[in-house]
Amino acid sequence: MAHWIEPHPTGIYVRPADAWIDPSVPRERALVTHGHADHARGGHGHVWATRETLAIMALRYGTASGTPVGYGEEIRLGGVTIRYVPAGHVLGSAQIVLTHAGERVVVTGDYKRRPDPTCLPFEPVPCDIFVTEATFGLPVFRHPDTGSEIDRLLAALHANPDRSVLVGAYALGKAQRVICELRARGHHDPIYLHGAMERMCNLYVELGVEMGDLRPATGVAAKDMRGAIIVAPPSALNDRWSRRLPDPITAMASGWMRVRQRARQKNVELPLILSDHADWDELTDTIREVAPTETWITHGREEALLHWCMTHQIRARALALVGRDDEEEG
Repeated sequence: MAHWIEPHPTGIYVRPADAWIDPSVPRERALVTHGHADHARGGHGHVWATRETLAIMALRYGTASGTPVGYGEEIRLGGVTIRYVPAGHVLGSAQIVLTHAGERVVVTGDYKRRPDPTCLPFEPVPCDIFVTEATFGLPVFRHPDTGSEIDRLLAALHANPDRSVLVGAYALGKAQRVICELRARGHHDPIYLHGAMERMCNLYVELGVEMGDLRPATGVAAKDMRGAIIVAPPSALNDRWSRRLPDPITAMASGWMRVRQRARQKNVELPLILSDHADWDELTDTIREVAPTETWITHGREEALLHWCMTHQIRARALALVGRDDEEEG
């Protein structure tokens, strides 16, 4: 089945289109699902991606040659019909739907099924081959309700008016989602940003995502950030930068916070289980929904999902793609 699409360690090659999906090394023609560094790299000759993903790549890698593809728009390369549909992962994220020789292949990139105010929701597409991630592909990973996790953050803030809450969050996608979820729960006070967050948050605003009053944390007196939320990269939670904050409660927003040992290792006082990836139930429910003849599992915890597919009479294989293990981005 689908002999025209070939998985390689450096990406998925679409032979009739002479193009690569999310290649980890520079290629002449790249189809990119979203802007995270383990999927979007610099140096390609030409890139096809959503307008938002191209803007994110330009911010991260400088000006690049690219063709914007709108959601639902069809393009043709070498006899392959290519369509981008929402993946629900981060702003601009897309599944790439390939149709050729009477077969349909869906390459999801990364995806989630929970609502996210910063991006369009995942759109299930029935297919012959479904290429899925498995970042949280173990039954232990069942993400809690998003609103309840944000409420825990706000409860800690309100219970400690003389302290601040420092939230570690990945700079692309997670940080903006945390901010927008806070706004949706009624928190309209200024939110302070570590310098590493400012450019991406500004780009989100330029692309139409409203995030309210955002202010740089640099240069602000500690006393003025009492009772405030500060968003920073996970690496800043315990470094010298954080010591200038008013007795911060350290929080971390990640699906990995389900694993208590990880929270302890990072000295996280307030673990927030907030993931931009599908959990176990969402992975298996999605496979049932799109009803593929065959499932390809690209990265993460492949073995458990591979076993689940086999026990449900779904042919499956694990792909050994390199560079797909960015754990801060969970």
